Amino acid sequence: MGDATAFSSMDEFCGSTFWDANETWWTTDPDFTPCFEQTVLVWAPCAFFWLFMLFDFWYLKASLDKNIPWNRLNISKLLINVGLLVVTALDLIMSFVKKGGDSELPLYGVDIWTPIIKLLTFLMVLMFIPLNRKYGVQTSGCQFMFWFLLTIFSIPRCRTEARLHQERGQIIGSQQAEPHDFTWETYQFASFFIFFAFTCLMLILNCFADQLPRQTKYYRGPKEIPELSASFLSRITYSWFDRMALKGYRNPLEEKDLWDLRPQDSCKEVMPTFAHYWNKNVRKNYKRASGGQEPKAQFSNGKVSFENPQSNGRKKGMASIMPPIYRSFGGIFLFGSFFKLITDILTFAQPQVLSLIIGYVEDFAKVPQPEWKGIMYSILLFVLASAQTFILAQYFHRMFIVGLRIRTALINCIYRKALRISNAARKASTVGEIVNLMAVDAQRFMDLTTYLNMLWSAPLQIALALYFLWQQLGPSVLAGLAVMIIMIPLNGFIASRIKTYQIRQMKYKDERVKLMNEVLSGIKVLKLYAWEPSFEKQVLDIRDKEIATLRATAYLNASTSFLWSCAPFLVSLVTFATYVLIDENNVLDAKKTFVSLSLFNILRFPLTMLPMLITNLVQTQVSVQRINKFLNSEELDPNNVQHDASKPHPMSIENGHFSWGDEDEMTLKNINMQVPKNNLVAIVGTVGSGKSSVIQALLGEMEKISGTVNTVGKMAYVPQQAWIQNATVRDNILFGKPYDRKRYNKVIDACALRTDIEILSAGDLTEVGEKGINLSGGQKQRISLARAVYHNADLYLLDDPLSAVDSHVGKHIFEEVIGPKGMLAKKTRVLVTHGITFLPQTDKIYVMKMGEISENGTYAELLKNRGAFADFLMQHLQEGEEEEEELNQIKRQLSQTDPALVAPFEKAILLARTESLSDSISVTSADSLMGGSLRRRGKRQDSYDSNASAASLKKKQEVEGKLIETEKSQTGGVDFAVYKHYIKSVGIFLSVATLVLNFVFQAFQIGSNLWLTQWSNDKAVEHDTGLRNMYLGVYGAFGFGQGTLSGLVVLFPALGGLRAAQLLHELILRRMLYAPLQFFDTTPVGRIISRFSKDIQVVELYLPFMIINCVCLAFEVLATIVVISISTPIFLAVIVPIGFIYYFAQRFYVATSRQLMRLESVSRSPIYSHFGETVTGVSTIRAYTVQDRFIEESDNKVDKNQVCKYPSLIANRWLAVRLEMVGNLIILFASLFAVLGGQTNPGLVGLSVSYALQVTQTLNWLVRMSSDIETNIVSVERIKEYGETKQEAAWELEEDKKKPKNWPEDGRVEFKDFQVRYREGLELVLRGVSFNISGGQKVGIVGRTGAGKSSLTLALFRIIESAGGKILIDGIDIATMGLHMLRSRLTIIPQDPVLFSGSLRSNLDPFEVKTDDEIWKALELSHLKAFAKSLTAGLNHEISEGGENLSVGQRQLVCLARALLRKTKVLVLDEATAAVDLETDDLIQKTIRSEFRECTVLTIAHRLNTILDSDKVIVLDKGQITEFDAPSALLADPKSAFFSMAKDANLV
Repeated sequence: MGDATAFSSMDEFCGSTFWDANETWWTTDPDFTPCFEQTVLVWAPCAFFWLFMLFDFWYLKASLDKNIPWNRLNISKLLINVGLLVVTALDLIMSFVKKGGDSELPLYGVDIWTPIIKLLTFLMVLMFIPLNRKYGVQTSGCQFMFWFLLTIFSIPRCRTEARLHQERGQIIGSQQAEPHDFTWETYQFASFFIFFAFTCLMLILNCFADQLPRQTKYYRGPKEIPELSASFLSRITYSWFDRMALKGYRNPLEEKDLWDLRPQDSCKEVMPTFAHYWNKNVRKNYKRASGGQEPKAQFSNGKVSFENPQSNGRKKGMASIMPPIYRSFGGIFLFGSFFKLITDILTFAQPQVLSLIIGYVEDFAKVPQPEWKGIMYSILLFVLASAQTFILAQYFHRMFIVGLRIRTALINCIYRKALRISNAARKASTVGEIVNLMAVDAQRFMDLTTYLNMLWSAPLQIALALYFLWQQLGPSVLAGLAVMIIMIPLNGFIASRIKTYQIRQMKYKDERVKLMNEVLSGIKVLKLYAWEPSFEKQVLDIRDKEIATLRATAYLNASTSFLWSCAPFLVSLVTFATYVLIDENNVLDAKKTFVSLSLFNILRFPLTMLPMLITNLVQTQVSVQRINKFLNSEELDPNNVQHDASKPHPMSIENGHFSWGDEDEMTLKNINMQVPKNNLVAIVGTVGSGKSSVIQALLGEMEKISGTVNTVGKMAYVPQQAWIQNATVRDNILFGKPYDRKRYNKVIDACALRTDIEILSAGDLTEVGEKGINLSGGQKQRISLARAVYHNADLYLLDDPLSAVDSHVGKHIFEEVIGPKGMLAKKTRVLVTHGITFLPQTDKIYVMKMGEISENGTYAELLKNRGAFADFLMQHLQEGEEEEEELNQIKRQLSQTDPALVAPFEKAILLARTESLSDSISVTSADSLMGGSLRRRGKRQDSYDSNASAASLKKKQEVEGKLIETEKSQTGGVDFAVYKHYIKSVGIFLSVATLVLNFVFQAFQIGSNLWLTQWSNDKAVEHDTGLRNMYLGVYGAFGFGQGTLSGLVVLFPALGGLRAAQLLHELILRRMLYAPLQFFDTTPVGRIISRFSKDIQVVELYLPFMIINCVCLAFEVLATIVVISISTPIFLAVIVPIGFIYYFAQRFYVATSRQLMRLESVSRSPIYSHFGETVTGVSTIRAYTVQDRFIEESDNKVDKNQVCKYPSLIANRWLAVRLEMVGNLIILFASLFAVLGGQTNPGLVGLSVSYALQVTQTLNWLVRMSSDIETNIVSVERIKEYGETKQEAAWELEEDKKKPKNWPEDGRVEFKDFQVRYREGLELVLRGVSFNISGGQKVGIVGRTGAGKSSLTLALFRIIESAGGKILIDGIDIATMGLHMLRSRLTIIPQDPVLFSGSLRSNLDPFEVKTDDEIWKALELSHLKAFAKSLTAGLNHEISEGGENLSVGQRQLVCLARALLRKTKVLVLDEATAAVDLETDDLIQKTIRSEFRECTVLTIAHRLNTILDSDKVIVLDKGQITEFDAPSALLADPKSAFFSMAKDANLV
């Protein structure tokens, strides 16, 4: 009744009938009434426009650009719009003129209101044209949709007007008596068609976007992303991406082909908003102690400041990142959610249309419905599906953008925090953990955003599905629902088991990767000691545990899969069974069956998603907590150091008490020190007395408990452990300052870097590896010093910069840089030092003892005091370290200051003399400035190219300077060989079984569906319960078979994948351990590690999953085609062109997407490595106050990553839209053919259309998965590539067994015309060396840098293989034995002490062959016994990674203990006194003299005094032996090179 009254009032409004069902629906020639056409069909588009206009206003506000020039497009829009206004206004005037009043035509409401509504709407549209132009909005979706709807909705009226016109023509032509006045009708006809033409023109114009704006906030260059100026139509179809897809298809994309980032997504735009809300949130959580001003988030010249949660008074709670995220990105997210809502509703419209189609086919046999209805239903189905496609694409697009922005915000937030975090907070977690916050936790948000809407969408979908099912099947739906609900906890249980296994697997993986990391970092030591098997075993043990957990996970996954594939089936089975069994009258007909089935299919998705979503949410929650904890951790207090310029001295500490963040532990007490302007102040003291801590206190890096620290001026800081960035040598020195050639050269000469730079392959443009891997310690230290000097600051804090350099280099640097005549003479300097040589030249000395200053004063004053300083001096002299002239100088000074000291002083010197024949500093003269201790690594010499210096061309330089070969990001497709390799690894049986099982699985599925069709069409069932039960039983059997198979379908590939992963891991592990050392010199550890972690993980976890899905989906698509073709054979004709379209979309996509993914992953690692570098060097960065530059660098790296990431997300959408349209075409044709083909079997039609409805998703996933497989199979390719590295010689040979058990017995070493080079194609390093050492002799090897000293020892261990000649030990050619036999019978004490994490015991004896007593004896001899006894765990004391928890000296002693335990006949000493303080050095020397009396000892000497007591000396020069004799004989000959070295060193 309500409808009738509404209709009658509308009838009055129009003056004619509004709705006539007989004319519109129950007819073979449908049409609307004129009243309906002039009201609803005009008002609807206008209402749409007024409703969505708000979005247009929002876009105006949000636009970053302004001022689009007037051009043809917007002028024509303007003119046509004005035209429309004129036409509409005329309509209004004409209706007043022609109707009502005295004319016989009455005036109705419709004649006034419709034109008025149109007028207002067109005015509004007109207003937007200049507005959009002014605010730089290039296209408007709302307007496009408005014109589109208006055009479509005007079509029925076109038909009506044309017909009426025809009828009028007939009436006039029929010559009847009374003349008609048709002027009003004719006017309407004309005005409508002009209006319609204009509308169509507006629609066409709105398909294009306007020109570029003139004023833009950010530069919009030629590489700008086309999306910014793409029209609405191009945006929803993503056709603006076509160019990239085409380019990527023709040849692999490279970085230069990518577009610039959209300004809205760049750090510059995302950060200020996020920072603003974060700061607000911080203020809310931390009550201000003082009610101060509320600062806004500053965004001055591109810097964003985050507030420190700590500094704002009392703490109320943790400041969380969630509220700022909601506030900053919630808008777009909600907009996306709105899209999601629409698609959800559209999803449920499809089964409704399906039921109409089935009804149509059912009636076809009895009373046929008119054909237009069938066609309309098919088209309606297609339109619904297409609308869903476009809207869903927009939804995902929005979500990805939100995800990307959140990730950007978090990464930057974490980065900025890391620069300000206090030392105590930083020590709480390792660098790796902090980097993980960025790599894992921030990434997790991005993955979550897409699914987050499922939280409300899944329950909504379930509710709607149940509602519609209830309509079909009544209460029996509850039975099906019950099954679903029972399934959820079951799956929940299995999921939790899987989760525990995953956690366990992650733990094992971390352990394994950590171990691998150490093995690879210490590979040189492993090779020298022949310890590889022990470590290989350790890795494989962990790996076995890991595989076991993975296998368990595979079985669990198979069971979930079994449950899930059973679930929908069981649900439908239970529901249908209940339905037919409840009541005799309930009959399954085609309509009920297939509508229910398609509803059950819809239900499947939300039910699968919910448990996944919940686990995802939990994980993200954990990430949120971790990020919050980090962002709320303590920051360095900026008030630790004041900058009060009124104080008398530029640097001072008054009554300072400091700790490293642990309140109870005071590291420094009562520190008072003043550093007057331009003075040089030295801090001395024994190891661990707190010298470096004073420097840190001046920098403000230590917690200040009380007192004041004051510094005035720019700082420069040289840390004790040099921090070198992964950049060129020059960049490391410039450190962000502009390059000034004169100054730069001066600095390089002063810091003695000239020779080093000349030796480097590309001069100062040589790239330094990560952590400065390809530089020696001394070079790093000097580069670090050069950076400080170049920086030209006012205050210099030098933390023992001379420790790692040879002493003559040290002297040079002191004179040229630090001392009173150096480059820094006019600066204020604080120098921590071990060397006492330079102390007389300092202005003041502070002596540290146990964290306090024990005394201070000038050199002379301190000597007078006879306190700690004098003891310190004596102790040093007895170790006999000083040069003759220095001694004399000290003597002179002593005699002037305090004659009483001279006697004990001379005694001390005498003592030192007798201990080692004579004392002095290092071998070498000025031209080997480089410093011997430095050049340990082969890497140096292999790039040593005598004439490659400044002359060589710059380009060549740059190429050569790249030490680290850049990681190849493969291009193009993956070889078939890789797939073959993978299938072989999986095993032929499992591979074939997978295919067969899938085939059978699909057969079962089609079988069960065809059976249902048969059942629903069988009319006999209504009366025969026996028949019905038979149908039910068979249906059940089909279902059970399906479930079982689905379990196996998942299990087989998963087990296969594990098998493959295991084989590949063993292969690559063995290959890596067998690789020669050179391989590790050119390959960064990180890259090898990523093979072991990421690539192996891909092979064992992701690949099998993808392959399962891919095979399943492929079979499913086949099944769909088969089913549709059974029902409508003509469909096969369409499948070919559709197949072509599909294939092309897929090829284009895969080529482009794969390359984009590769580029993205290559551009992602720099973000993390730069972050890791920053965390390690944070104190240096803070000291130089270059935080802003680093933040900007990080932002640029993030943006660069987004540049690669964004197109790959778009590529996904581009493909989705195209593929889903292919799927929608399948739906259209399947339903059209069913309707038109006169098909009488409703069951088959239902089946084929419900299959077609699923096919869009299936196709989409199929391409996704197949391209994922292509992207991820690359991991197999990389593992395979590393599995094919060149190997070193065999470890064990059969002949070894015949060699004497305790070889070498005498330790005779003989070189015969021996030659060696580092790598193919490089010059020889040793050029025919021959000498003979008899057993038990002590031989020193000396020579300038690059003379081939290290090469000699490396050759002895066959780390580098001979290029001619041979080496005999005890008369046996070492080239004839296995490497392990050789290496395990020689002992080396290497230069840099490498320890592995694990117990102290495993570090000494990894094969566990020695007894405890032997180990304790070795520890005693190496002076570590007292230390080991003091440890609670004794020998089981855990040593941390790299031996971080032992001091450098202790590490060196552990290496000595290793040598003592092996005690072989030949010992090689790679002299390592650079890193050790003098006491330790002395201990080592003593032990070696006493313990290795019987052995042959070869010492590579850097200080002559250590080898003056040896039996023989070998002098090497340029790879040849120039002298070989006893040192006394050589010293007697003034012409010998040895004599000149000794003279340089003041030994003679």
